[in-house]
Amino acid sequence: MKNQLCFFRLSVVPLMNGGGLFETGAGGSAPKHVQQFEKEGHLRWDSLGEFLALGASLKHISENYNDKKAAVLADTLDEATAKFLDENKSPSRKVHQIDNRGSHFYLALYWAEALAKQSGALGAKFQGVASALRTNEAKIAKELMDAQGPAQNVGGYYRPVFEKAAKAMRPSPTLNSIIDGIIKSN
Repeated sequence: MKNQLCFFRLSVVPLMNGGGLFETGAGGSAPKHVQQFEKEGHLRWDSLGEFLALGASLKHISENYNDKKAAVLADTLDEATAKFLDENKSPSRKVHQIDNRGSHFYLALYWAEALAKQSGALGAKFQGVASALRTNEAKIAKELMDAQGPAQNVGGYYRPVFEKAAKAMRPSPTLNSIIDGIIKSN
């Protein structure tokens, strides 16, 4: 990471039988984020802590269970997260600027690119994904940005309606097609 100073809380709690608990704190900001999303269609939730917690959990699996695949996933996620920070792709606080959906797109792009550099079947699997995401970057970013502005109704704060939430959180047909293609190829 280039000259990044980052403070957040990541708790790693060892559990019995080699397990682990990985969490980050929201600091009570979630209700305000949801209110803005419902009003302006802009979700400023910053998932950096979740990205790092996922990387730490994958590293835990690799070390405690000698899982080489989990090690590759952890290392490439760390690489992607560093690029995410270097490129300043965290969500902004203002509508019509990058939001949570855009930041997740960029993490997916950078992670796919890191995975595509791997040897063997894993690298081969992600070369097409990375290429499709990179080739369509401008189109996906525009689709995600264009979704902002109108109010969003996800059917509730604690128990959103799945279909409404999926529609609001997956507003890019281009990105959805790429993601759905990964799922279908498995």
